[in-house]
Amino acid sequence: MFYTTHSHIFTWVVAIVLFIAAVALFKKGMAKQVKILHMALRLFYILIIITGGILFFQFAGINHMLYGLKFVSGLAVISFSEMYMIRMKKGKPLNGMLIGLVVSLLVTLYLGFGLPIGFNFMPL
Repeated sequence: MFYTTHSHIFTWVVAIVLFIAAVALFKKGMAKQVKILHMALRLFYILIIITGGILFFQFAGINHMLYGLKFVSGLAVISFSEMYMIRMKKGKPLNGMLIGLVVSLLVTLYLGFGLPIGFNFMPL
């Protein structure tokens, strides 16, 4: 249980760091490095989905509705962050993607920490 939970947390923490680094490098005009980080970020998206899927199928029986909501909101975080990166590279407006990313990230974190296999910082 803890091995999978810790690997899932590790993957999304690394993804957040990679995302912030890619945005910072883009603002400095380092397009080649952003491309490399974006590809690494996509790898971590896949790892997040795999480890999250394992957790979902192991523990969905405890509270299937809340785990399903967390799964969907986690996919929304990945979707919004990917759309943010693509829109940033194309020079399109980012406000809507940033709002969606922050809201879905907060919902996912709240559900993840509040559910029974979380670290119970914020009980539901």
